[in-house]
Amino acid sequence: MKTIKKELTTAQNQEIIQTLKKRFEANSNRHKGMDWQAIQAKLEAQKDKLWSINEMELTGGEPDVIGFNEQTNEYIFCDCSAESPKGRRSLCYDDEALQARKEFKPANSAIEMAKEMGIKVLNETEYRALQELGNFDLKTSSWIETPATIRKLKGAVFCDRRYDTVFVYHNGAESYYAARGFRGLLIV
Repeated sequence: MKTIKKELTTAQNQEIIQTLKKRFEANSNRHKGMDWQAIQAKLEAQKDKLWSINEMELTGGEPDVIGFNEQTNEYIFCDCSAESPKGRRSLCYDDEALQARKEFKPANSAIEMAKEMGIKVLNETEYRALQELGNFDLKTSSWIETPATIRKLKGAVFCDRRYDTVFVYHNGAESYYAARGFRGLLIV
């Protein structure tokens, strides 16, 4: 297993901060009443999390702030790309499913890639909350955190939005499709 350097250069830090600031200003409906300066200060104090957000950006996730936890004083960043992030598609659900495939293995799994990026895959509640902020996955679908009872039976679940409704579906965890990826979440 290769070791990934999980830090950005000063120029990369400035670039991702500027990208996030522009997105924050352009999508105020996602974070009403939040102050960019406070968010930026949190990001600059947690370079490892800024690295993870940059990974979300590089894989097409278009991360943005979608919430704030007042008890913990933490911001919630989530992939807000219109469709499941392009750089995170054609993945089976988890490493167990990847290892179980005998032929035509995908490059990675959603759960493993999320771990490598330092983020988590959305669960159903988080996915539905994201859909309250806009219309996502109208042409694609996204793996979501699968309950252990379903995963034990070799299944996994994913979501999408069709007919102005969020649907939850099931599939074998070993399956992968060009239009299915995953959305990530990061607490800062």
